[in-house]
This record gives sequence, C-alpha cells and structure tokens, in this order.
Amino acid sequence: MAVMARDSWTDVRLDDLNAKVDRGFESVDRRFEQVDKRFEQVDTRLARIEDRLDTLHRTQVTVLVTICGCMFTGFCGLLAAQIWA
Repeated sequence: MAVMARDSWTDVRLDDLNAKVDRGFESVDRRFEQVDKRFEQVDTRLARIEDRLDTLHRTQVTVLVTICGCMFTGFCGLLAAQIWA
C-alpha cells in the first residue's frame, strides 16, 4: 500500500506534532535526571576512594621516612663504632 505525501500541514497536525515532541523531551528530561543522580552517587564513591588513597599515601610516606631515618641512624652508629674502636 503506497503512502501519499501531504503537501501541507494543518494546524491540528502541527499541534499534534508539537505535543509529541514535548512528550519526547519530557521523557528525555526524566532519563537525564536519573543519569544525574547516578553521577552524584559515583562522585560520592570516588571522593571516598580518593580520601582513602590520600590516607594510604600519607602512611606510605611516613613509613618511608621512618625507615630511612632508622637506616641513617644505624649507619651513623656503625661508622662511629668503627672510628672509636
């Protein structure tokens, strides 16, 4: 069955098209609201992970400085023992 194209748009058809387009945009807006909520959840989780990584980094630096300090003190003690022995 062939469909014939209309050459003119009536006001009723244009109003129907406008309503259909508006409903489509309302649907898209609702979906974007859901996506925005999900992004907020992801941002919250990433912030928590970032805080944990900052704490881990701080701990690693503290341990490294402590180990280096202990090694330096030990080497100085060995050196002093050799000099005064």
